[in-house]
Amino acid sequence: MNKELINVMEEIVTTLVTVSMLSPDYQTFCQCNKCRNDIMALSLNTLPSHYVTTEEGRKLVFEQLNTNENRKWINKRIISAIHTVGKYPKHD
Repeated sequence: MNKELINVMEEIVTTLVTVSMLSPDYQTFCQCNKCRNDIMALSLNTLPSHYVTTEEGRKLVFEQLNTNENRKWINKRIISAIHTVGKYPKHD
């Protein structure tokens, strides 16, 4: 069975985490892959997933989710995750 599932929310969160971590407000936080992945995982666990199976479906859901209001809502969860991971990093 060759079935590709795409979580559009994951794509959006990945992009927004990258942008957030580049901003001057968050450059003092650890930028390692472990912390970045923890931030994405924590953010995604507080957001609804939006799975699609086609590129057409991905584009449609992306357009629905990629609004100013939704980005603000998603960014609140990302910012919370950045602070949580910054306070309790899981480094080796």
